[in-house]
Amino acid sequence: MQIERLYQIFLDHPYIQTDTRKLAPGELFFCLKGPNFNANSFTQQAIEMGAAAVIVDEETGVKSDKIIKVADSLASLQALAKHHRLQFKIPFIAITGSNGKTTTKELIHAVLSTTYKTYTTAGNFNNHIGIPLTILKIKKDAEMAIIEMGANHQKEIEGYCEIALPTHGLINNCGKAHLDGFGGEEGVRKGKGELFVFLEKNNGTGFINSDLDYLVNMSKNIKTKIFYGNAEGQFRTTTLSTDPCLTISINNSQWGTHEFQTQLVGAYNTPNVEAAICIGNEFGVSIDKIKSAIENYIPDNARSQLLIKGDNKIILDAYNANPSSMEVAIENFAAQDVVKKLVCLGAMMELGEYSEAEHTKLINKLIEVGLTNVILVGGDFKNIQHPFHFFEDSNKASDWVRKNETHNSLILIKGSRSTQMEKLLTAF
Repeated sequence: MQIERLYQIFLDHPYIQTDTRKLAPGELFFCLKGPNFNANSFTQQAIEMGAAAVIVDEETGVKSDKIIKVADSLASLQALAKHHRLQFKIPFIAITGSNGKTTTKELIHAVLSTTYKTYTTAGNFNNHIGIPLTILKIKKDAEMAIIEMGANHQKEIEGYCEIALPTHGLINNCGKAHLDGFGGEEGVRKGKGELFVFLEKNNGTGFINSDLDYLVNMSKNIKTKIFYGNAEGQFRTTTLSTDPCLTISINNSQWGTHEFQTQLVGAYNTPNVEAAICIGNEFGVSIDKIKSAIENYIPDNARSQLLIKGDNKIILDAYNANPSSMEVAIENFAAQDVVKKLVCLGAMMELGEYSEAEHTKLINKLIEVGLTNVILVGGDFKNIQHPFHFFEDSNKASDWVRKNETHNSLILIKGSRSTQMEKLLTAF
């Protein structure tokens, strides 16, 4: 089927679903396939549930004028998203990076939404399926779009750029994430740098953290660059407090001095805030609106959340973890001026041959900064000698915490998604 015809059907039924459990009458259903599923087998069910059309890429044996046969359902979904993207002449801001990209995306969305009708990626719906679905949710009233791009191997960001066609882009950082797929730290930079290559080739604008020399170097061929950070940025940032939430001061000749009392935990969120200020300013958002948006943003979904449980304060950062984010979280936590502390760390995933060495480095970091009350959960922590408590999974760790009550403490809970460290919350 030609994409123009499919697009006309989409305009009449502009809601797309890929999961029959969420399908509503009148929506388009794309039958996608994965290692453990094949949605073509749900064709009859989707029709009975009232789908306006069912896009399949296999013979299903189902007879219905609602069935649209294509060569590849996923490729058709992505092509449909690109065709929809081409209907807009507005800024499309792409965001990628190893750590903090979702928080940065949410901050930028909060800032731009004060002034523009802004669409953005929901949660971390940032992969080969999530990105086209995000684009297809953008309506005619859009004035700004923010597209988050996650990746764990080469050429992934490049492919996403060909769908989203970003006019602007930002790479938060290139840390030790998905080392197995990328092939080491240099591989991470090359993979994430595909965004900058796209901007270079398409006369896009890059937002660059000038405090990270490697990002400055990676962006050297982008013609239009806007810098933030103290090295070359438009404003100077001073960290005033991280006890436990981040408070910063910014100053430049245009605005004077403004203090931002955020609800974000950790000084490592400073570049994320700087990026939101920089992009807001670039698009003409007033400093007062920028300040209000950032101060009122409350993180959720286990990303640097500050929770109160009884007489304990808990920093819940259990959405994901990699060596870079773990290290800065440990350093920030160690710097907190609190007598009683408890660290609960889940193992890191997708590190391949680097895994045991990186887990060893974390244990050495904990010892170096003087954190002694530590719980480690799962993965390669079990293969390394250390002086801390170790448990095979978060359920066993929770049982131990319940039996050894913690009071009047600051607690850090962090780990890769698969370790489910948020389960420990029930123990406090």
